[in-house]
Amino acid sequence: MGSSCCIAASAVSSQQTETSSTMTQREAIFPANRHALYEEHGYSAAIRSGDLLFVSGQVGSRSDGTPEPDFERQVGLAFENLKATLEAAGCTFEDLVDLTTFHTDPENQFETIMAAKQKIFSKAPYPNWTAVGVNWLAGFDFEIKVIARIPSNA
Repeated sequence: MGSSCCIAASAVSSQQTETSSTMTQREAIFPANRHALYEEHGYSAAIRSGDLLFVSGQVGSRSDGTPEPDFERQVGLAFENLKATLEAAGCTFEDLVDLTTFHTDPENQFETIMAAKQKIFSKAPYPNWTAVGVNWLAGFDFEIKVIARIPSNA
């Protein structure tokens, strides 16, 4: 009786381990109309891991992957690309936990970025936000990377 108890306990433990690892596996997420950059550079728009969504840096690219030359429109496209990626995982801007933006000329771009931010995040509680000045973004001038909590109904 002692050995069959141990075998049963071992089988249950094995099933729990399999279930646990299945639940935490990474799942690639792509928006419906994904742009060419994902294939060109070999990365996912986002990765779902458990109830978290880790979104790759979203830029203001056109569908062919080229940068939108107008800065204000580039920022708007970056947020549109982010929204589409969030929606593909069942999330909205309300689910954002952490936001990091990258700027090639933060001092001169600040006003435009804050206007876009105000349209999207118009009321508290706001997500936490870190802005980083950089000198290169592969032809782009703005990039936004986020972590979101995936709603339980998604």
